[in-house]
Order: sequence, then structure tokens, then C-alpha cells
Amino acid sequence: MKKPRNSRFPASFRDPSGTLFFHNGSLYRQVNRVYKEHYDRLMGSGLYRGLVDDGLLVAHEETEVDYLLPGEPYRTIKPEPVPFISYPYEWCFSELKDAALTTLRIQKRSLDFGMSLKDSSAYNIQFMRGKPVLIDTLSFETYREGSPWVAYRQFCQHFLAPLSLMAMRDIRLGQLLRIYIDGVPLDLASALLPKRTRLKFSLQSHIHLHAKYQRRFADKGISNKHERKMGRKALLGIIDNLETTVRGLSWHPEGTEWAGYYDDTNYSEASLEEKKKIVSTFLDRTGAGRVWDLGANTGVFSRIAAQKGVYTVSFDMDPACIEKNYLECKKSGEKRLLPLVLDLTNPSSSIGWANTERMSLTERGPADTVLALALIHHLAISNNLPLAMVAEFFSKLANSLIIEFVPKSDSQVQRLLASREDIFPDYTREGFERAFGEYFTVEEAVEIEATHRTLYLMSVRTCP
Repeated sequence: MKKPRNSRFPASFRDPSGTLFFHNGSLYRQVNRVYKEHYDRLMGSGLYRGLVDDGLLVAHEETEVDYLLPGEPYRTIKPEPVPFISYPYEWCFSELKDAALTTLRIQKRSLDFGMSLKDSSAYNIQFMRGKPVLIDTLSFETYREGSPWVAYRQFCQHFLAPLSLMAMRDIRLGQLLRIYIDGVPLDLASALLPKRTRLKFSLQSHIHLHAKYQRRFADKGISNKHERKMGRKALLGIIDNLETTVRGLSWHPEGTEWAGYYDDTNYSEASLEEKKKIVSTFLDRTGAGRVWDLGANTGVFSRIAAQKGVYTVSFDMDPACIEKNYLECKKSGEKRLLPLVLDLTNPSSSIGWANTERMSLTERGPADTVLALALIHHLAISNNLPLAMVAEFFSKLANSLIIEFVPKSDSQVQRLLASREDIFPDYTREGFERAFGEYFTVEEAVEIEATHRTLYLMSVRTCP
């Protein structure tokens, strides 16, 4: 992400407690005096230290940087940088589920220290070192005995509703989070969920009846201060029930087009190993510190970069592939690889207020190196994308490119052309090199033994 020298972070304007801003290229947060009581309790109670030590909350340091923004400043803090900002609509099922459970775990811990989360936005969670972490230090407030959990509705909309829809209706309904930036409306979730979920007490209570309650009181101006008092024991009961409900939701990644790709490929074992060695050598030559793997499938080549100590984001449009990728990361304890769901033909765009709250894919770049392996034929032939347009787009994503050209003679391309007319006269190795040569310099091209495919190492052309 390009970091301005001095400016407010575009997405930070809703919370009067404080504001994120850039100063000399680093991210800081101004804590306003209105939040003084809560901040002092967070820092003095031991809650902050305990959450940070357990990897549940992003660490920060207090600084003397003075870059005043609206609001009376109390402190300025510098949070630990997040390697890559991702969004809930880019997470697979288990990533969203783990983020939900982390939020509930933090809320339970907070109550032990006389505090509570005042919001439970999924956007407050990011993945660092392979695990979901709360990045909003100002999400905590002093707990008042008898108060309900003010973030309950938000939790249901940001986590429980989409997880329930993904598990019980269709995994693709997680993409509703792209449309509804403040979470899936509960009345919509209630309408879309199967009727059998009304017989399940937890979903009946947290979604169906919750949605009915919202409709009933929507126009009556009911505020939190008029709600029925809730004791701490009852509050913990709700949180425990939410936790049990979320843990009980599951989705098994199978039956999709690409989840078993490496079980049905035209690579021999020797050819695949040679491809891995070439990619590894090219990565060493780039000296990359950040890699994006586009069309990564289950992350076989992403892991080559990650095992070199390179922070790698592993993108694929198939939620089953990303689910398998993430579960493997959890199993192996991988800390440098982040699998994300992304349709490259319709990548995440800038959304939210004034199109600035959530960044597009390109705004979060450039990476040092992009991997585009076994991908170009899908973009050019399956999606009718001209090679020149693909090359231009890739040149905006990274400084160097490792890309595999798959010619028409390859069996995978023949499979794509079997059901359609060949209207791609420029889809040749010469046409590929010509199109990419407008934006990249070819550093090396290596043919993969016993295949028709060629791997290229390219660097972006610099403007004179």
C-alpha cells in the first residue's frame, strides 16, 4: 500500500475515540481525550498486555508524534504494521469463523477485566502471523454492570449471519459482505436461511427472532439506555451460546472445479518438480519481500515463497481451494502465508463512503513479485481478456512477474477450446511476448521439460 507522508487514513472517521493517520510514511493513531477513561483502564488493568501476549490484539507503542486531527488529543500510539490488509469478503469460511471466535474470546477476556467490546466489526480483525488479531485498540470500553452487549447486533450481522448462510445455504453467499458493508441484514439472512434453521434454538434466537425484533422496533426509537438490564451472568451466557453456535457451523470444501486441480493435471511428477525449482530460482533472483500468488489454487507455489521467509498472499477465486489452503496453513503453523478469495476478473474494488473506506486490490499494492502460474490461458481464453490488458494490469500489481505461458497445444487449453470457437489468433507465444513486452522486460524464459509450457521472469519497465 502506498503510504502518504502526512494524511488521515481514509477509513478512519467513524469513531470519535480516535483517528488513524500517516506521518512520514508510518501509521499512527490519535487517541482523543473523550476516550481517556477507557484507554487508561485498558492499559492499566493488564487486559492490553494479556491480549497482546496471547496474540489476540495488535501491539502498539506510545509516541511523541504530534499530528493533530479533529478531536482533543490525549495520546498518540504507533500500532504494529499489518503486512496485508484483507477484508471479510475475501476470507474463506474458516477464516471468517476463526475471526468470529477470536472476537468472542476477546469479549470474554475483557469482561474479566471490567471491560467490554463496544463494537464487533469484522473489519477490526486482520490476519497476522497466520492468526486473526484485533487491530482496533479503541474498541474497548469500561463495562457497566447491568448493561447488555452493545456490539451483539453487529456481531450477528458481521459474523453469524454470513457464516450461517455459507454453511447452510451456499458458500458463495459470503460475498454479500461486499454489498452490505455493515454486515448482512438479519431480515435478509432470516429469509435466505433454510426453514429447518428455525428449529435450531441458537439460530432461531440470534437470527430469526433477532430480525423480527429489529423489524418490530425499527421505527420506535428504542435506544440502548431503554433496554432491559442484563446481568453479567446472562451476558456471559449469550456470549457462550454465540461461541457454541459458531463452533457448530461447518463447511467441507469439496466438489468445486479447482479444489482437486493437482490431482488432475497434465504435469508429470518430474515436470512439476522442475517447475518448482525454476520458480524457486526466479524468486531468489527477484529478492522479493512480498509476493502475491494470483490463481494460487491450494497454494503449492505460494508455499515455496513462504518457506523462503517471504510474506505471501495466496489468491484464488475458488473458495474450496482457499479453504484447503488456509486449513493447511493452520495445520502446519505457517505464519507468512495468507490465503484469500479473489476473482481476478472482478477484483475487490474501493467501497464504502466516497469509495475510500475499503481499498481496492491495486491500492493495497504493489507487491514486490507476482506469481501468475497456469493462469494466462484462463484469463485470455475463458474470459476473453486481451493479452495486452492483462499485461497492463499485472504491471500495476508488482515490480517483477513470474508468469507461465500455456500454449494452445497444451491439453488444458485444448480442453477450454473444445466447447467454443477459437477466436484467439493472437494467443501464441510470440503474441504473448509482444503484449507483455510493452510493460515488462523479459529477464529469462525457461521451457518446462516434457511440457509445452514456458516460465518467464520479467521486470516492470520503468518510465524514462
